[in-house]
Amino acid sequence: MHYLPVLSLRFFFVGAARVAAMGCVASAMAQGTPYTNYQDTAQSWLRAALPAVRAAEAAPLRMEVIVGNLDNRLKLAVCGHVEPYLPVGMRLWGKTQVGLRCVDGVSRWNVMLPVTVNAYGAAWVVKSQVQVGATLTDADVVQAEVNWAEDTHPVLKDRAMWEGQVATRPLTTGQTLRQGMVRPAQVFQAGAPVRVVAQGAGFQVSSDAQALSAGVVGQMARVRMESGKVAIGMVLDEKTVKIDL
Repeated sequence: MHYLPVLSLRFFFVGAARVAAMGCVASAMAQGTPYTNYQDTAQSWLRAALPAVRAAEAAPLRMEVIVGNLDNRLKLAVCGHVEPYLPVGMRLWGKTQVGLRCVDGVSRWNVMLPVTVNAYGAAWVVKSQVQVGATLTDADVVQAEVNWAEDTHPVLKDRAMWEGQVATRPLTTGQTLRQGMVRPAQVFQAGAPVRVVAQGAGFQVSSDAQALSAGVVGQMARVRMESGKVAIGMVLDEKTVKIDL
């Protein structure tokens, strides 16, 4: 029987322990170690970012964030510092994503975390059915709290944005009035007599003219003056076109 010297045995066991420890670290990095604070990190970052989102809408919105989960099939290496960020083309609105990237680790990684940002506030809601082409009045809408972020189209928050305008599509009960659902009404047709108001520095004159194109409030229309000259001005109402000199 052969015996190893005592000194050699000590080095053998120390060496074996080191190899075993390195194997455990390598295994952990290969398989990934659960990082339970991903959602907390994203939640804190979102909480700091949301005031700017609310300010951009210029409305007293009640913001709510729902942070989803990473794919449980992901195996991420241990990371000393995870940095949240908003990916290019993404917006903190509705169903979106927040990026998480490891900036301090042996293995750098970058993953997407699903989040939902809701924004509750007062808006105009369709009270009864409105046919396409119909002019909206107070009888057609009511104010209610809705989720502004439920759709990407901006909410028509001010009365002036929809009052007197016509529906571009059939509107159903409960729909929130949003951009694209209404358009300014046509107030006169080509050939109609109109009044032109010409404004300049310190003066204003008016004269009769004939519309050469249909007139929509807030949009430009062509008119022929009594002199025969053709001009372009902004439609103010069903009878008036303004021209700036």
